Amino acid sequence: MAPGPDPDVEKKGDVVERRADDSGSGDEKPGSVKVEDAADAPRARLQPPPFIASLTPEQREELEKKLKRKIDWRLLPAVIIMYIMNYIDRNNIAAAKLAGIERDLKLTPVEFQTSISILFVGYLLMQIPSNLLLNKLGKPALYLPTCMIVWGVISAVTAACTNAAGLYAVRFFLGFVEAAYFPGCLYYLSCWYTRKELGFRTAVMYSGALISGAFSGLISAGVKYGMDGARGYSAWQWLFIIEGAATIVIAFGCYWVLPNFPRTTSWLTPEERELAIWRLEEDIGQDDWINSEQQTFWEGAKLAFTDGKTYVLMLLLFTIVASGTVTNFFPAVVKSLNYGDVETLLLTAPPYVLAVAVTYANATHADKTGERYFHIVIPMTVAIVAYIIAATTMNIGARYFSMMLMVPSVYSAFVVGLAWISNTMPRPPAKRAAALAFINAVSNCSSIYASYLYYGAPQYTTAMVVNCSTAFIAVCTATVMRWILVRLNKKLDQGIWVEGAINALPGEAAQNGFRFKV
Repeated sequence: MAPGPDPDVEKKGDVVERRADDSGSGDEKPGSVKVEDAADAPRARLQPPPFIASLTPEQREELEKKLKRKIDWRLLPAVIIMYIMNYIDRNNIAAAKLAGIERDLKLTPVEFQTSISILFVGYLLMQIPSNLLLNKLGKPALYLPTCMIVWGVISAVTAACTNAAGLYAVRFFLGFVEAAYFPGCLYYLSCWYTRKELGFRTAVMYSGALISGAFSGLISAGVKYGMDGARGYSAWQWLFIIEGAATIVIAFGCYWVLPNFPRTTSWLTPEERELAIWRLEEDIGQDDWINSEQQTFWEGAKLAFTDGKTYVLMLLLFTIVASGTVTNFFPAVVKSLNYGDVETLLLTAPPYVLAVAVTYANATHADKTGERYFHIVIPMTVAIVAYIIAATTMNIGARYFSMMLMVPSVYSAFVVGLAWISNTMPRPPAKRAAALAFINAVSNCSSIYASYLYYGAPQYTTAMVVNCSTAFIAVCTATVMRWILVRLNKKLDQGIWVEGAINALPGEAAQNGFRFKV
């Protein structure tokens, strides 16, 4: 007979109390209580809801396919379009440089670099509070579009800037509000998809950044060519007005499209909602987001900050993002090929188009195989090669070839790295939200100092050497992360308690439980 639930384990809210007996370590008296985090506690044997239990495997598979298709069509188009606008509004200042913003505002090179860096100061400050607030409220369908409207207004107001001080203020507050979207959306997706589905969906979402990189160059080229001086406004002013207004219009549409969490959404049938909730519980061994009362700000942050894996993943994502800071200055880097402004903006598009295809392929294969390490290390090795080429030659063909490699390699590794965070810290939701926000915030610190590396045009040797070095550190850090997770999985195989994992009950087959993805 299969063993029943552990009689010494009693769940109470967000903690689990384990009653000690005489066979303990000697540090606890019989009848005393040891308090453990619910995420680390032995999980009770999972019992599917009656409706799920009544389905045959074939019926379950068919119903789940329909459910995933329904979720995909509801979530993914909206998050892609929102991220396109998020990325365009954040990075359009690089295109504005070619459209005359430095000339009109009389900016020195250092002032322009500071205007890029200061956005990330606001961006870093707000990410963790925003994600914890989103987790607490449980209403992403209201929270994310509202933030989008605010940042669209701020982006459009950039056109009214007349000096460096005004530009600094606008850029700081733009970063402050935009910080809500990316980590919030990563957490949002992890509340709808299982671990094996998350890598591809993260890639789909992040394709918004890649598409924006391609479209931003094309839009900027059109505005520069056709609207410079129209109605008395310079091309860079039209760029901010048009893109900010588009963001506001799209945000209002998202109020009617985005769902909330599986438990708080109204567009699923009761059976579909039951299956959506059960899929996540079955994947990990614990229920996910239940209600706002169970989502505490400080408990989630404490669990994330006391888990050593958080800091290894933080270094991994930091070094990947640091090696990809070239994208913040991509029009200027492409300008080193000595083409005209319009031709330069058009040449920025192909690397991003290639990056969409490579990122999709890499993430899809990572999800299909369940493997993470090589899907990060191989692209980052390609990035190392690309930066070496860029730093050592001025041949136009070789330099553009290196640019074609830079964007796809870094972005494809970054997407898998993001999925690795949710895979490694699946529960509780408050911990996952805090970890995603913290890691993403720290990883973007590189964007603060990176703007000061891009001097010495046209070769930008310092920037390329630094990018190459951080790509190498990323490879080393991923290796350490894999070694840690392999060791933890071996302990789980042996039935040894692992902090931060979803541990099996005593007597339950260890081989059938939770494992970290490596």
